Amino acid sequence: MTEVELSETLAAARARLAAALRDAGRDEHAAQLLAVSKTKPASMIREAYRHGQRDFGENYLQEALHKQAELADLTDIVWHFIGPLQSNKTRFVAECFDWVHSIDRKKIAQRLSEQRPAHLPALNVCLQVNVSGEASKSGATFEQLDALASAVVDMPRLALRGLMAIPAPATTLAEQRMPLARLRQALETLREHYPQAPLDTLSMGMSDDLEAAVAEGATLVRLGTAIFGARQ
Repeated sequence: MTEVELSETLAAARARLAAALRDAGRDEHAAQLLAVSKTKPASMIREAYRHGQRDFGENYLQEALHKQAELADLTDIVWHFIGPLQSNKTRFVAECFDWVHSIDRKKIAQRLSEQRPAHLPALNVCLQVNVSGEASKSGATFEQLDALASAVVDMPRLALRGLMAIPAPATTLAEQRMPLARLRQALETLREHYPQAPLDTLSMGMSDDLEAAVAEGATLVRLGTAIFGARQ
């Protein structure tokens, strides 16, 4: 993808998000774009940065660490870890990322809190919910959510910001909105139970269901292929 093409795809993604926010009757700044840059080179991230993009999502730790080293001069990039997280990788994520979207069990959260360096702000975290009940997907169940939130909210080096989900594909807007509505309602319930937490984030919506996610209150929309082209 050329520099011109990347600037065009990024502009198109922003326009699509803006249109979805208008159609949903929401403020133009109510949701922001998270550019999913997994499998893409640091040079493409640098180019997107040059066009104003600051938040980038990575799934694979080693790949992300190489990119972070190459882009260390871009000091205001916000790095989001959005992939499944194993116990043996939590230290690097705690040290090198600003957000983690994929916490689905207490053990991972505890390790992140213990390993977050004291000189850094609290690590922003979302709890991943398996909204469609798919065996192949990571995430806590809705029934497990309150207990997980209760544990995470008291961890001193974490800031519990919200929920994340990757729903099963659906063909109609109404079908897409159903699991996302459940996630929104779950966040509203957590806000009532844990008013001390900054629960302001719904990380949901990708290329196929952006409009449904925005209609249900998404605040972070994760787009990869739509910005960077097909994955390697």
